[in-house]
Amino acid sequence: MSSSTTSGPAGTLDDPAADPFDVARTAAAEIAAATGVDRHDVALTLGSGWGRAADLLGETVAEIPASQVTGFSASGVAGHTGSLRSIRLPDGRHALVIGARTHYYEGKGVRRVVHSVRTAAAAGATTMVLTNGAGGIRETWKPGTPVLISDHINLTADSPLEGATFIDLTDLYSRRLRDIARSIDPSLDEGVYVQFRGPQYETPAEVQMAKAVGGHIVGMSTALEAIAARQAGMEVLGFSLITNLAAGISASPLSHAEVLQAGRDAEAVIGDLLARVVEAL
Repeated sequence: MSSSTTSGPAGTLDDPAADPFDVARTAAAEIAAATGVDRHDVALTLGSGWGRAADLLGETVAEIPASQVTGFSASGVAGHTGSLRSIRLPDGRHALVIGARTHYYEGKGVRRVVHSVRTAAAAGATTMVLTNGAGGIRETWKPGTPVLISDHINLTADSPLEGATFIDLTDLYSRRLRDIARSIDPSLDEGVYVQFRGPQYETPAEVQMAKAVGGHIVGMSTALEAIAARQAGMEVLGFSLITNLAAGISASPLSHAEVLQAGRDAEAVIGDLLARVVEAL
């Protein structure tokens, strides 16, 4: 299989004339060959703090380095495993767990940011679960609080859609799936996720801007992936783990170490929650 750092099929993601969906189909075929699983029914991108959920979902069939699959590269952020994992759920379905998210701020282009989502769709997934670690604007959300994403505001000034491609995002973060999640944990709150470009954390003024336009959660991922998932026809469920209060909401300086520690502290609880939600989807 081709690494995304070599010439050949992986490099076509960087070719504007290439079809990114063809690259995704190639990657999906490689995943099927490597895992022995022809179809994955649900896919999960596990962000900071959510990694333990993979161990609780079911039986791991195979785990492969993402860098061995066309169009993927090793994760450039601490807290991501850098692997693709095939898991057999208790009901016999198969889940594709993506631990190799490419963030927009890595400068690899939007096609690479959403390649994992398009590959999941090409692998057969009809449900996309997107998770992240994020900053909370509501003071009642303490670090370690899981929150459902009800909608998003995309402040990257970019889109995975190319050309005259018009996609309805009215129910992008599926109300039906959110209701299922709340049937597992009725205490789950929800909010609007605001994706900034990053990699710097938001300033207090930017956080107040996000709040003024209707945002409740701030982060650097997810929105572009969700748009691509909807384009591919998938139903989307979004979860944020509040790892810290956003700048200006909390008096403490922000750090990635804080994000990772909050994830470690919460991983047992949110991992169990996510596993139970996925089983019910």
